Amino acid sequence: MNIVSGRALLGFLLSPSTNVLHLGPLTLHMYGLMLLAGIVAALWLTRRRWTRMGGDGDLVYRVGLWGVVAGIVGARIYHIVTSWSVVPDPKWEGVFEVWNGGLGIWGGVLFGCAAGALVVRRAGASVRLMLDAAAPGLLLAQGIGRWGNWWNQELFGKPTRLPWALEISPAHRPPGYSQYATFHPTFLYESLWDLLCVGLLLWIDRRFALRRPALFALYVSFYTAFRSYEETLRIDLGSHYYAGFRLNFFVSLAVFAASTAFFVWWQFIRPPNELPAGFAEHA
Repeated sequence: MNIVSGRALLGFLLSPSTNVLHLGPLTLHMYGLMLLAGIVAALWLTRRRWTRMGGDGDLVYRVGLWGVVAGIVGARIYHIVTSWSVVPDPKWEGVFEVWNGGLGIWGGVLFGCAAGALVVRRAGASVRLMLDAAAPGLLLAQGIGRWGNWWNQELFGKPTRLPWALEISPAHRPPGYSQYATFHPTFLYESLWDLLCVGLLLWIDRRFALRRPALFALYVSFYTAFRSYEETLRIDLGSHYYAGFRLNFFVSLAVFAASTAFFVWWQFIRPPNELPAGFAEHA
């Protein structure tokens, strides 16, 4: 057995032969179902945390509604701007085909959190407390949603002979990689990392007194730390390279540096008496 013939040395992970599920007259796109599963899980966890903090559970659903809509729009915009060449033709139609993949997490988190913060502020609740309540749920959603990439056979890494290598069909292999059959399952790496960090964030929040929104800053740092490494493995179509690295590598590295610096400054350096009005010291 060898990688060229479609087998890893000791075994391999199979990719789905289709990314849709037919239920009678209904055609369900598995990419969308994975996103939906992630959203439901995030809402469940965030509501539990928010109500334990003394908040109104219904507010989480309102935040979720507007945050998800804005997040999908932002994620799609980021993908279109940074990977226009892989948007399906005709372009005017392809930009709306979210079920075919193509959501940039950077735009999703930015737009989603901005919309959610607006809803929380208008409700008279603490935006900073909500950010920390939602942080583990956001990472949980990302960990579940990554399985949509498995269904679409996309966002995998370089060729590899590792036992857990992912078999990719010839139609989904990037130009220059047609002779390889198995690749790094980066979707799986990221999913496992995300789920591990969900548990770590929950433990940190129980164990330590945090200045809100320090936990949200840690969520960003944890995610981008691994994403920076993951970007050195991925070989996606349409990616822009600078100095031999993908654009998202630099984005991830910059966000990691900013979020980590904010966490250290906010949690350990800034004197409590300098906190602006409305900032919760601990909650």
